[in-house]
This record gives sequence, structure tokens and C-alpha cells, in this order.
Amino acid sequence: MSTSASTPSVTSDTNSPQHPLQQILDTLVSIAHEGGKMMIAADPSVDTSDTKKNSSDRVTATDKAIEKMVQMRLSAAYPTYEFLGEESFKIGQELSDEATFVCDPIDGTLNFIHGFPNTAISLAFTVAKKSVVGVVFNPFRNELFTAIKGRGAFLTRHNSPRIQLPIRKNPEPLEGLNDCLVAIEWGSERSGPNWDLRSSVSQRLLSSKSSGGAMVHSVRSNGSAALDLCYVGAGWIDVFWEGGCWIWDVAAGWLIVEEAGGMVVGANPGEWDASLEGRSYLAIRGAAGGQKEVVEELWGHMDGRNFVF
Repeated sequence: MSTSASTPSVTSDTNSPQHPLQQILDTLVSIAHEGGKMMIAADPSVDTSDTKKNSSDRVTATDKAIEKMVQMRLSAAYPTYEFLGEESFKIGQELSDEATFVCDPIDGTLNFIHGFPNTAISLAFTVAKKSVVGVVFNPFRNELFTAIKGRGAFLTRHNSPRIQLPIRKNPEPLEGLNDCLVAIEWGSERSGPNWDLRSSVSQRLLSSKSSGGAMVHSVRSNGSAALDLCYVGAGWIDVFWEGGCWIWDVAAGWLIVEEAGGMVVGANPGEWDASLEGRSYLAIRGAAGGQKEVVEELWGHMDGRNFVF
């Protein structure tokens, strides 16, 4: 896609020819459904699977085919906008201030390979390095999460009427990590400082308070950062803590969390002003209080250590 066009300004007018956010959302939803059909039609048992960094970091022929379809459709519909996709990403490529589509064709590729139905296509539209439209679709559970900046986040299931997020309309305050269900992903690094930090903090969160832990309700590992963020937006998960995933994993889900009343900061202590490309994310569900306190409590269990990527 061309990179020469100037970035249109964000507007709340869905009919504005300068920046038709509702039209963009509708286009991304249509593309997401097409990508979902491709996932369902694929047979993971015979799909070609290649190792990227190691045996826990994989890509399939379906990942590549879906991203190619996404890029072709978006190029035809919006030829002046940029494109940033997981499978076409080149080292050194960065998100610009220009209007950009961000694509993860299959977030949860390991789940997809194993036939575990927790995978999604994640599509976002960014302006000035901020997401303004987000779409995440899990075709195996027919769950569609959508958001437009300033207009709320929604869930649509099985062609039923869409539900505004969070699911619980008056979410309770967060009283502390002790009352939280926390999502953590394990990534593809299985040794080194980042792995030691991830595994030790996970153990600390699960451990009893008498032994210095947080004793959270439990920890969930769903295998998809995009869906983890959507679950925080829905209020099904209270906290998502992650270091190491990429912009295409979070660009749509981040907006869905914020439009549902939640907040996203960095996974590392003090990262109150996180960025889409920061590879460090801590999402907290919408609540009538206690969000910042939970952030600081979790950071405290890191003992001053940071993820470094």
C-alpha cells in the first residue's frame, strides 16, 4: 500500500469522507468473517507448519493465505493506507503516524495447529500510532469483538444482537489481586531473564499471601493475546499481564479494553504510558475503582525487574 498519502484526521462523523470509521469497521468485519471461514475450512492436521524462532513459535500456510487475502482486500478498498502484518513484517519495519491497517491473521497459531478452538483473526486501524478501529473474531466460537474509538466496544455471538461491553453493566471495584482472575501467556522464550521473570511472577501470583504471594483466584493461559484482551474488555478476565507479544497481537484488543472502560499500561513497573509497539502490556478490566492499585500491586511482585526485548 502507498505510504505517500497524508493521514486523515480522526472524526466522530461516521459518514465523513475524510475518515469513514464505520465504513472501515464494516470492511474489517467482512474481512474477518472471510478469514474465519478460511480457518474453519483448513485441516490443521495436514496444514504446512513451519518453525519461526523455535518449536513453540510456528506459522502455517493458513496464516500466510489469510494475511494475503486481508492485504489484497484492504489494498483494493483503501489503496492509500499502509499495512503492517505479522507474516509480511520485515525487520526494522515500524508503525508510522500514517493511517495503517494492522493484521494478525491467526492469533493463537499453536492452538490452531492442535485443533484447540481458541484462535482469532485480529484487525486494527491506527492513526497517529493509536488504534481507532478494532476487530477480533474467533470463528470456532463465533464471537466477534468490535470497537471504534469513542463509541464503545461490543460483542456479537451467533448473529444475535450485539452486546455492549463490559458484559456486567456496573462492574464491581477491584479490591486487589486476591480477587482477580489473571491471564498470562508463556511465549516462545523458555530460558533466560524474561522466562525467569514470567515464571517467577506467575508463581508469586498463585502463591498464598502467607508466603509472600498474591493468591489470585487463578491464572489462565488462553493461547491468544488478542482474545485475552477481549476477555478483559468483556469482564471475564480481570487482569492480563504480558511481555513479548507484538503490535499485531494487541492493536485491536487494546482498543476494545479501553472502550469497555478498562485500561492498558505496560507490563513493566512504571510504564504508565505504554505504546502499541512496546511489547509490554498490562490490561485491567473496567471497574468502579481499584484499577491503578491493582497495577501497582502486580508491579510490586516483579521486585524491580523488567521484561527486556
